[in-house]
Amino acid sequence: MSAESTDEAPVLYEIDDGIGILTLNNPARMNAISIPVLTALKSRLNEISSDPEVRVVILRANGTVFSSGHDLRELLQGSESENAVLFHMCTEMMEAIRLLPQPVIAQVQGLATAAGCQLVASCDLAVAAESARFATPGVRTGLFCTTPGVALARAVPPKKAMEMLLTGIPITAQEALHFGLVSRVVPDDALGEQTMKLARHIAQASSYTLAAGKRGFYRQIGRDYPEAYAAAEQVMTENMQAHDAREGIDAFLTKREPEWKDA
Repeated sequence: MSAESTDEAPVLYEIDDGIGILTLNNPARMNAISIPVLTALKSRLNEISSDPEVRVVILRANGTVFSSGHDLRELLQGSESENAVLFHMCTEMMEAIRLLPQPVIAQVQGLATAAGCQLVASCDLAVAAESARFATPGVRTGLFCTTPGVALARAVPPKKAMEMLLTGIPITAQEALHFGLVSRVVPDDALGEQTMKLARHIAQASSYTLAAGKRGFYRQIGRDYPEAYAAAEQVMTENMQAHDAREGIDAFLTKREPEWKDA
């Protein structure tokens, strides 16, 4: 395991046997997504994107709350132009997760609200503790969760997304699983173990294939069938020309373990 952080950093980072672990590190402020946090996350994601050692990323948080969303004090003190910059920074960071070659798994405990819920929805997978709760409560404070709604509406059915956005009422981990906001729900005391187990399983695949598959998935989703299939065909054709596709298929046919070159 290698660590590259200090306890005072807004985001901690370490690599554990090919798993990059990003940890929100301001539990005293409920891991609010402030400008320092956005800056640190974007910087780390840029670093990870070109690091061949990292095959899968886990995004987690210290403390009892995953993230309460934007730092409301920061928003209240900012001018219109400063708030515009902050919201754009947040969009860029969320998009960096979607565009990252490596799969990103959110590990969620406690509350994930507003932009914190957006962060969960932006990850490729999410493992939630049974006690976790998810909400977009901005409407209750006069600031509708419009940008969180972009990711939320692509993770859950539109009417459920609108209910969450219009009421601000939290949903349970089981409801989040039912509606597609998270991919797994596990006992609280098994959250870290089960998330790492999932990450290690995914990391056994070729990193080239994982990146191609993730890119292809987001390229086709949301399109109508003809456009989606056309995009998917192109990705599969490119994927098939890669060493790892031919190696993996040959290994399967000859009943041996593949030797990935990640290319």
